[in-house]
Amino acid sequence: MGLKRTDEFRQDAERIALTSGLTRKQVADDLGVGMSTLNKWITGHRDTNMVSKEDLDLAQENDRLRRENRLLKEEREILKRPPSSLRA
Repeated sequence: MGLKRTDEFRQDAERIALTSGLTRKQVADDLGVGMSTLNKWITGHRDTNMVSKEDLDLAQENDRLRRENRLLKEEREILKRPPSSLRA
């Protein structure tokens, strides 16, 4: 039988999985729990208000900034190329 986790640990794991911007696989690996276990915890508490509005807002802003950063890096790489490589 597996290790019994506390309710506090489960809630923290759910919050991290929903707000960190990491994949659930990464969170599960980092916390040493199975992917299916983490998904079960999240699904079981989907209707509860365990994540504050502020946490959700921060997670959404974090996701937006990551997308923007990725786009800017791609644009910078295009601009770094020599002019001859830009011609098709």
